[in-house]
Amino acid sequence: MAPVASRKTLIGGMTVIGLVMLWFGLTTLTGLVTSARFPSPAEFWLSLKQINGRGYAGSTLVSHAFHSLKLVLMGFAVAVLTGVPLGLWMGWSRRVEAFVNPVFLIIRPIPPLAWIPLAILWLGLGDAAKILVIWFSAFVPSVINAFTGVRNIDKPILEAARMLGTPRWRMVREVILPASLPMIFTGLRLSLQASWTTLVAAELVGALVGVGFVLNMAQQDIYPGMILVGMVTVGILGWVTTLLLARVERRALAWNVAARD
Repeated sequence: MAPVASRKTLIGGMTVIGLVMLWFGLTTLTGLVTSARFPSPAEFWLSLKQINGRGYAGSTLVSHAFHSLKLVLMGFAVAVLTGVPLGLWMGWSRRVEAFVNPVFLIIRPIPPLAWIPLAILWLGLGDAAKILVIWFSAFVPSVINAFTGVRNIDKPILEAARMLGTPRWRMVREVILPASLPMIFTGLRLSLQASWTTLVAAELVGALVGVGFVLNMAQQDIYPGMILVGMVTVGILGWVTTLLLARVERRALAWNVAARD
């Protein structure tokens, strides 16, 4: 596994270097892309120094990034704690599915951003409204994948557990949950990605701090370098949190990850 991982890392690093060289060539060397359309590496670096030094949009990059990270983790955690149990329950019980699924099918197609006006009306312009919107965006994938995980369990396994007289809670703990974990983690990855996408959009409205607020202010100031700083920050935060989630998955599903690799 180590040589394969090293080769992937090498290829990924070469790709990033190639993109940076292309960026430098198109903006600085040839001028084919003007700074009004896309910042050069030098302009990006100056913007990064500014926000890390005297700050931008009222704070430094670390403060903006920490605030956005906190909102994402809070919304994501609430979505996991509510969406995964509901999905498992719907998958396990036909009665619960019959009761909940019609409502879920109605709210599922509604884009998360459509909840922003109601969230602001209910909770104001503070962080609670943003957490609510993030929760909804992460809640749907969590429910769907947990539900699918239960329904994909082989019926002979469930029938064998019932024949052995396995109590209901033991059935859930030792059969349903372990067998559903691969699909649950798939849903968690989708939920985490949705959380970051929704956060930036939510912070464009009524925020006073955060990476989305930086992007909004930079757009109003016509500041391409700072816009790119905000975009790269979101990308790095999303990448780091996804890596951490992948490590948790590898520990929880060592057998499944090894077979897949």
